[in-house]
Amino acid sequence: MDYSSLLEMFFRVARRHPAEIALAAKVDGRYQGQSYAAVEAQVRRLGAALVRLGVQAGDRVALMSENRPEWALTDLATYAAGGVLVPLYSTLPPPQVEYILRDSGASIFVVSGKERIESALALRERLPNLRHIIAIGQYAPKGTTAFDSLLAQPADPDSEAESERRSGALNRDTLATIVYTSGTTGEPKGAMLTHGNILANLEGCDPIFRLDEKDVFLSFLPLSHIFERTAGYYLAIRNASAIYYAESVFTVAKNLEEVRPTIMMSVPRLYENIQQRVLDTASKATALQRRLFEWALQVGYEHSRCRLEQRWPNPLLLLQHALADRLVLRRIRGRVGGRIRTFVAGGAPLPRETAEFFMALGLLILQGYGLTETSPVLAVNHPEEPRSEGVGRPLHNLELTIAEDGEICARGPSIMQGYWNKPEETAAAIDSEGWFHTGDIGRLDEKGHLHITDRKKNLIVLSTGKKVAPQPIETRLKTSPFIGEVLVLGDQHSTIGALIVPRFDAIRAHNGLADLDNQAIATHPEVRQLLRAEIDRLSDGLAEFERVKRFAVLDREFSIELGELTPSLKPRRGVILERFAPQVNSLFRS
Repeated sequence: MDYSSLLEMFFRVARRHPAEIALAAKVDGRYQGQSYAAVEAQVRRLGAALVRLGVQAGDRVALMSENRPEWALTDLATYAAGGVLVPLYSTLPPPQVEYILRDSGASIFVVSGKERIESALALRERLPNLRHIIAIGQYAPKGTTAFDSLLAQPADPDSEAESERRSGALNRDTLATIVYTSGTTGEPKGAMLTHGNILANLEGCDPIFRLDEKDVFLSFLPLSHIFERTAGYYLAIRNASAIYYAESVFTVAKNLEEVRPTIMMSVPRLYENIQQRVLDTASKATALQRRLFEWALQVGYEHSRCRLEQRWPNPLLLLQHALADRLVLRRIRGRVGGRIRTFVAGGAPLPRETAEFFMALGLLILQGYGLTETSPVLAVNHPEEPRSEGVGRPLHNLELTIAEDGEICARGPSIMQGYWNKPEETAAAIDSEGWFHTGDIGRLDEKGHLHITDRKKNLIVLSTGKKVAPQPIETRLKTSPFIGEVLVLGDQHSTIGALIVPRFDAIRAHNGLADLDNQAIATHPEVRQLLRAEIDRLSDGLAEFERVKRFAVLDREFSIELGELTPSLKPRRGVILERFAPQVNSLFRS
């Protein structure tokens, strides 16, 4: 169904499904849901309140909060006031918050959390465009307006009529949001996405996922990330599905069992952690239980291989799988709620081993690919044609091509309008024929499936002239149970080196190293020997020049707070190389 705006989409769905649960969050230890009709009423009240606060059509409303119902209410109410939403990651440090507020010219800042609210108040005097700070939650100090007070204001026919007029004036060409890329290098750029950009992406994804009002989403990734916002929020609304918010990153495992979702979006790291947790639990079981688990998992692998190869399992395998599922596999699926129809992975490469492990358990992970600038999905695997490699075929309503240098380029209705206040960067990203240059290197196979090789800027050129794509090597090495993060290096050197962050807990559980702290682990000879063996084991199939010859073991994980990871958990290579310069220099000393 065609809609003229994201707000019209929500209003029409709410009228068709008024009693269905739209949003649910934990209150006093229990999930409480709000119906589509209740959410619609709040959106209309909040939209009118924003009009009363002076929001004009086209004004920017900034939002910095964890995932919660107020996030969705603010987003939709901003459209109801004719505004443009500017989402910020809740983990951003004050200097980056100030930059985005200043660059976007936001007039309203909606914030949750005492520390973030106080930081916003401290920034206010340096931001002349910022007129109001709206505080979500119970803490609303002087100088702020309480979010709940806006919903409680008495009806105002004039502002309600103006909000209704602005809502009706929205169309597919209207700017909906400015999403600042987290950026692994340089300052953030604000991608301008219209209502039509995002709607086109939903229209491209809808036939693949085939959702309805019976589906339940668990919202875990930050809503400021366009992947979660489009695929885990707008797509749910489009299909009248329910969205349940995870309490925090630390409670996802518990919330999965409570909510029992049917679909969930996440980055590969969560799936890798679930895989490792299942394997760790099995390793601590009795010998008989371990043998049963290993047998059931092997049967699962054989059964899923039939599905991958699109052939029917033989009768014996069907019987074995039914028994393995009843005794083992079904119980493991119960730990993620027992109703998952589809996991979706994006934001980073999903290791093939992880995809096949989940398929062996009877859990399908569909890997996709996209960027903030493309609203975001460009390609995704199809549930009726599951694959453990590649990111699927391009969506039906866009074009995708591979340039002569291997760069992936896309064109279509979901491509951004450009970067806010950055015409030169816009011209560099979108050429005269409308092709958006992604900066990623990839290829299309004989069946039209897209495979991502690496970032164009990340390609390593050895002193021998050989070119190395680090991302596939990093992804491969991270499948080790003892390796947490890898950064492959070697530009202008004769061999490849790597910075390695070990999985400290797994190392401590191995061979009596339990008493070592992180620093001791980083320098222990047995740890280096173990990691060397893992690197060699996982390098089968790599060319000799692609093999990691030297590595340095780091004594801590990369950090968002220290600027080493983007809010979407991508490593900032430049920051990491500078922060760990001594270790980098030691790699290539002759």
